[in-house]
Amino acid sequence: MSNGSLTRKLGFWSALALAVGTTIGSGIFVSVGEVARASGTPTVSIMAWLIGGLIAIPQMMVLGELSTAYPENGSGYVYLNKAGWRPLAFLYGWATFWALDPPSIAIMAIAIVSYAAVFFPFFAGIAGKFLAVAIILAITAIHYRSVKEGGVFQVLITAVKIIPFVIVVALGIMYMNTDNFAYTPPGGTANTSLMGGISATTWAYTGMAAICFMAGEIKNPGKVLPRALIGSVLIVLTLYTTLAVSVTGLMPFEQLMKSEAPVSEAVSFIPGLAHIASSFVSITAIIVIIGSLSSCIMFQPRLEYVMARDGLFFKRFGQVHPKYETPSFSIIVQVVYACTLVFLSDLTTLLGYFTLTQLAINIMDFVAIYKCRKRDDYKPVYRMPVWRLTTILAILGATWLAWGTFTWAPWQGLLAAGIVIVTGLPVYYYWEKRNRSHRDPSIGHDEMPKEA
Repeated sequence: MSNGSLTRKLGFWSALALAVGTTIGSGIFVSVGEVARASGTPTVSIMAWLIGGLIAIPQMMVLGELSTAYPENGSGYVYLNKAGWRPLAFLYGWATFWALDPPSIAIMAIAIVSYAAVFFPFFAGIAGKFLAVAIILAITAIHYRSVKEGGVFQVLITAVKIIPFVIVVALGIMYMNTDNFAYTPPGGTANTSLMGGISATTWAYTGMAAICFMAGEIKNPGKVLPRALIGSVLIVLTLYTTLAVSVTGLMPFEQLMKSEAPVSEAVSFIPGLAHIASSFVSITAIIVIIGSLSSCIMFQPRLEYVMARDGLFFKRFGQVHPKYETPSFSIIVQVVYACTLVFLSDLTTLLGYFTLTQLAINIMDFVAIYKCRKRDDYKPVYRMPVWRLTTILAILGATWLAWGTFTWAPWQGLLAAGIVIVTGLPVYYYWEKRNRSHRDPSIGHDEMPKEA
């Protein structure tokens, strides 16, 4: 029986699967072509994938240290709070709940249905909306009933989603045309851009930090979290880079730069697979997105759970199921909200506008380590090497991604940030005022306030 809090049940493989499963999503099916266009040549394109992954390593090192110093659920909310930036920590969770997490669940479910419609066209209409809801509810049932079983499912689905990419890489290397790597752009090296190529890879490498949201449910977090964070980067980096090599070797680079579906077209160059390329990629995409959807449903409700336990969100979100030992109410509300959003339109644009806010706060996560290192309770099991340089590199990498998002939709991103602040701060000060009126002076911020 639960004692009213979440317990540590997840091991290394579940943590690694959660990080890898969150990172590898449907974007990889188009980003290979985007990186090729931005880079200009095969060599630069492959280097961009390699360097893009290396840039993520310092970020994971910073999070590895923070998460072992404070192995609690909540990720950035916890680190910002510990740094003394409590209002900012609240806005982090406020924006995440209303504008980021449930919309991402809805978008992924809709994407699964769009690929399923290749085989079953009747799912293209309203029937597809109901199928998307059914998929969300089915995966939710797994994570609602048991975090341990949810972890096992995440390991299995992550392993399955990697297999098709391994097949493409292996066959691509076997049947590659080395002449494809000799491509030179018409304008020569003037048309190449390593920076542009790296920038195009950055979104593909986001997601590893998902395990920090569940740090309080991971066994032996001091060892598991750093290994899973850094290990996931290395796995994804290897997969993406070898996939880029394979796709480049299979199809002419001029065609790759123009392709909107590069993986599907690359598969069509493999002898014997041309007639099933579209079906192969559609099935792969369904598996890949199911894995990402599962990880999001698993980790996302933990943020609101922690905020509620800290008195900065609706109290019922802090409930733990007495039998299943999961944040049951938080899971249910997020999923119901996501299912409602399935029936709305243009969610992808909405998500993009609010992403700038999230990225700006993510930068503050890395900055927070300067403040946290001065706290008496800061005793991380893992300490990153050359911490000042590593932190600077992490901040620069996150800033680069934020800048790219800002240039995509500058005024929309600023408007979204304004909405978060205008709606969030009054709520924050209301909850803080209520907390002060019900909290004994001897109780700290990290404890649950009394019933209002």
